[in-house]
Amino acid sequence: MSTAKPSIRLLATGGTIAGAQNAAGGYAAAVMSGDELLAAVPQLAHLAQISAEQVARIGSQDMDETVWLKLATRAQAALDDPAVAGVVITHGTDTMEETAYFLNLVLKTDKPVVLVGAMRPATAISPDGPMNLYNAVAVAADPATKNRGVLVVANDEIHFAREVAKTNTTQLGTFKSPNRGLAGLVNRGRIHFFGPTVRRHTAASEFAPLTATALPRVEIIHAYAGLRRDLIDVAVQQGVSGIVIAGVGAGNLSSVALQACAEAARAGVAVVRSSLTGGGVVERNIEIKDDELGLIVAEELNPQKARVLLMLGLTRSNDAAQLQRWFQTY
Repeated sequence: MSTAKPSIRLLATGGTIAGAQNAAGGYAAAVMSGDELLAAVPQLAHLAQISAEQVARIGSQDMDETVWLKLATRAQAALDDPAVAGVVITHGTDTMEETAYFLNLVLKTDKPVVLVGAMRPATAISPDGPMNLYNAVAVAADPATKNRGVLVVANDEIHFAREVAKTNTTQLGTFKSPNRGLAGLVNRGRIHFFGPTVRRHTAASEFAPLTATALPRVEIIHAYAGLRRDLIDVAVQQGVSGIVIAGVGAGNLSSVALQACAEAARAGVAVVRSSLTGGGVVERNIEIKDDELGLIVAEELNPQKARVLLMLGLTRSNDAAQLQRWFQTY
């Protein structure tokens, strides 16, 4: 029986996990390289053979579509290598859920892909990054992780990319999966999976492998009491392909803003209603006549993930009915 350890490719993008704290109490993200992160956790050698590649060196507030496309290309190349058992991606926590969901839709693989970050920089008192990284590699190296889609590992928890959301500005337990719950737990490398995700992803995704070289512009507009139509009109004038409304309650918005959304939809702009509440489902034709107005609903996806799916959907079709079917599938 072979005792060779699995080969894991680490793709580093920066973030707090690679950050350095300063004397004033703040910190700079993305100071450490991927190789330095690995060197700081020598216990990783017991889990896998790991090679690192620096894809980007940014705080994840600067993550954008250009880096997503590069990251997806490098991840797919690693996953297509028969010698590679899985991929771990170090990433800032601010936009980790968006990157994870994007990769969940565009990577053609059944191999493990795990995103990991930290809430405390590497040089802070009691950094969480080393244990998070150890657990992420353990999850990526475990054959039982195959076919589960892209995962996020943090704070001894395993989350599905579709479900996870950052919910706190500073606490270690910032990541939650409010609707369908955790994918599992990981305690010092010991893994306990719960159930599989129910929506399509990775190897079964229509958007994988990624073929687009650019993504259409989609903007998010935040609803609130007294929302006017101005921002919606400006977005249309700027030539956006889609608009996601981060609606109040079950995806609601003021009547004047709703009228602007209906006009945008008639002009060929895809308009998706989502919710800023952080949980629950936005359903069609409850308080708003979506069929009549030509609108799309995000179902369980939060606004930022609705934007990701809408961008990918618009690379294939701008038909509202087809886009709605994708929101019901992914």
